[in-house]
Amino acid sequence: MNDHPQRRIDELLARYEESHRNPMNELIHCVCIPAIVFSLLGLCWSVSPAVALVVAAASLAYYLSLSPPFAAGMLAMAAVMLVLLARLPAGAVLPVSAVVFVLAWAGQFVGHKIEGKKPSFFEDVRFLLIGPLFVLAVLYRRWRIQY
Repeated sequence: MNDHPQRRIDELLARYEESHRNPMNELIHCVCIPAIVFSLLGLCWSVSPAVALVVAAASLAYYLSLSPPFAAGMLAMAAVMLVLLARLPAGAVLPVSAVVFVLAWAGQFVGHKIEGKKPSFFEDVRFLLIGPLFVLAVLYRRWRIQY
């Protein structure tokens, strides 16, 4: 008997994982989801670096409400991505972000074609924010980090 109630993050990840069981789809997602996050931050950065920081901070607040270890992982990932964006020539941020966004989403849909299931966010828009945690969960399980 399990004396611990299931946490909301565990429920969300379990539901997300239902349409991400194929190993090739999982691999595609582990590449494409960080690329999408990078491209979205880049699109925000192209408006203003402050916009990218606000979006990152708002996302981190949501992740903190779900799991401090996931929030820490996302903070590290966002920090690396924001540093990379700051180092790109200003005129390159928008076109690079747009190309990465399109290619990464194409990859996601190829993954779901392989999986034979539609993307989770068609059922619940929150899964757009859970996708990055799915990638961290894959890494955390391999590194035996509790989340």
